[in-house]
Amino acid sequence: MATPWYFVAVLLTILTSSQGILTTLSQSDGGYKYDYATVPFLAEVFKLIISGLFLWREMRTSSSATARITKDWKSVRLFVIPSLIYLIHNNVQFATLTYVDTSTYQIMGNLKIVTTGILFRLFLKRKLSNLQWMAIGLLAVGTTTSQVKGCGEASCDSLFTAPIQGYLLGILSAGLSALAGIYTEFLMKRNNDSLYWQNLQLYTFGSIFNVARLIADDFRLGFEKGPWWQRIFDGYSITTWLVVLNLGSTGLLVSWLMKYADNIVKVYSTSMAMLLTMVASIYLFSFKPTVQLFLGIVICIMSLHMYFAPPQTLVDLPVTNEAHPKTLKQVIVEEKTDS
Repeated sequence: MATPWYFVAVLLTILTSSQGILTTLSQSDGGYKYDYATVPFLAEVFKLIISGLFLWREMRTSSSATARITKDWKSVRLFVIPSLIYLIHNNVQFATLTYVDTSTYQIMGNLKIVTTGILFRLFLKRKLSNLQWMAIGLLAVGTTTSQVKGCGEASCDSLFTAPIQGYLLGILSAGLSALAGIYTEFLMKRNNDSLYWQNLQLYTFGSIFNVARLIADDFRLGFEKGPWWQRIFDGYSITTWLVVLNLGSTGLLVSWLMKYADNIVKVYSTSMAMLLTMVASIYLFSFKPTVQLFLGIVICIMSLHMYFAPPQTLVDLPVTNEAHPKTLKQVIVEEKTDS
């Protein structure tokens, strides 16, 4: 591919770091004036339109060999599963941000690196070196350290800075993200189909499931606010539309990484987004970073270097000038010469 994976990873880091901030800015009086279930739906529609346009362009400019499309239903139906998981995950994200601040939300999202590593090994049969497993463990330690609140203050009542519901939802979000990511990578790499055709399938089912969720909410509330399509844009602001565009663009970048890189690159990209989130939160929300948060970020950076750096740059091996062992033939020739 012409676009290097690390360039896409940097873009994903930037978008992910602003995702929690934009979602928080879209709140009013601690809640949402809009129906946050409509945001994932509109994001899916946005991704569906963009993928369709790129597929149309690819079909017009490429040969059938480079723009391969598999229309077999046995292949298409596999995209139902990740769409359903992403539906649940996207809505859990919004619920999580009602309990935790943006920095804590971003930090807890890094827990998916652990579950991703495990699923990476179990389902995709991808082997990781001992150093890489150590890096994953280091990242887990870093994220845990970042969540601990300092108890040197008189107002410190516990080690946690958010209600337990926020942490439970954050853990659930991390697990769902890892599961969806692993399965999506499996689908993206199982054949040579066009990325945009695969996206089209994924986001079509995603849109369908999101519509089903909106209809179910209408029945649950007894249509007291009217059908969802009549109030879909109620309470929307410029910030809300930025949340939609951010969520949609992030999904498109993730699918690119699933096709041409892997899940570990994706989760490291999103985990390093907490650096930008912390800096932005200081100015936007008067967030006061703790020493524990700073130490956690440093540990995460060390983990990043340990995972991706070549092993020889991490361990200084002494250079030896020992001669290569002689072969049996060389020994026989030397003995004959001496005799």
